[in-house]
Amino acid sequence: MAGGVGVALVIAIVVGGLVFQPWLLFVDTEIDDEIPTAVTSVPAGTEPVAAPVLLSQGDLISHEHDTSGSVSVIENPDGSRVLAIENLDTTTGPDVHVWLSAGEVVPGRSGWHTAGDAARVDLGKIKGNRGDQVYSIPAGTDLAEYPAVVLWCVRFSVSFGAAELHPAA
Repeated sequence: MAGGVGVALVIAIVVGGLVFQPWLLFVDTEIDDEIPTAVTSVPAGTEPVAAPVLLSQGDLISHEHDTSGSVSVIENPDGSRVLAIENLDTTTGPDVHVWLSAGEVVPGRSGWHTAGDAARVDLGKIKGNRGDQVYSIPAGTDLAEYPAVVLWCVRFSVSFGAAELHPAA
C-alpha cells in the first residue's frame, strides 16, 4: 500500500511539473529587438518625412504576475504596423501570448480574466520576459476595435499584465 502511494505521489509531482513548469520562474529571456523611432506628428510648414508614426501608447500594469513596461503602436512608412513593447519586465510563463484585445483593462485581481472572452488579435507567443520586443500587426486590423494589449497565459487563462492604449499626443 505504501509503495502505491509513493508511486502516485511521484506521478503527481511529475504531472504537476509538466503542467505548471515552475522552473520557468527562475529563467529570464531578454530580447533586444530594434524599435522604430517614431514621430508623433510633422510640424506645420515642414516637408513630410517618411518616418514611422506613433499611433497609440500605454503602460503595462500587473495582473497575475508583476509586469511593467510600455507599449506603442507604430505605423511604418510602408503602411505596415507593429506593436512595440519597451522595457518589458515580467515572469516567464508557459504559453504566454501577446494580444491586441477588446477587453477592458482593469487593475488588480479583478482584471486577471477580463480579456479571456473578449475579441482579440493574437500577435504570437511572447519572445521573452524582459527587454524590447516588436510584433507585426496583421494588415487590415481595425485598431479602434482593440484598445488594449494583454500578455495572456493561454494555458491557465489569465493575464500576466495589460495596457490600455491611448492615442499619441
